[in-house]
Amino acid sequence: MLYLLFLTLHLFAALIFIGTVFFEVLFLGSLRKQLPVKVMVLVEQGVGRRARTLMPWVLLVLFGAGLGMVWLRYWPTLATPLASSFGTLLTLKIAFAVSVLLHFLTAMVLFKRGLMNARYLQFIHGSVFCHMIVIVLLAKGMFYLTW
Repeated sequence: MLYLLFLTLHLFAALIFIGTVFFEVLFLGSLRKQLPVKVMVLVEQGVGRRARTLMPWVLLVLFGAGLGMVWLRYWPTLATPLASSFGTLLTLKIAFAVSVLLHFLTAMVLFKRGLMNARYLQFIHGSVFCHMIVIVLLAKGMFYLTW
């Protein structure tokens, strides 16, 4: 029952995080060409403020629930990750997730220090976007790919 709770929390937090990243990359990126610069700056500031307020909590739930799932069910698999395709793919998924967390923490530090600029933001969003695609494919592949 506890595993089901962790799984549900993990999935909802992933939906929020992935949805936010997809929105920022796919929607805001194309809106930049259609809206006046002043309007776009206000939109990006508003979305950015909300994301910086909400995302730490979303990531806390996402990683907390993920750790709970590992602790309850997958710890033996991760003890020998190369022994099965599931273990290998789960290990890769966790590695990409840690990379996403490091991207997020880097962005937060850059914002706090006033060093974040459009180039850094675009790179981080693009990189996290690619990571998210890989993580989703690994998450599904863990249950369907075997070797």
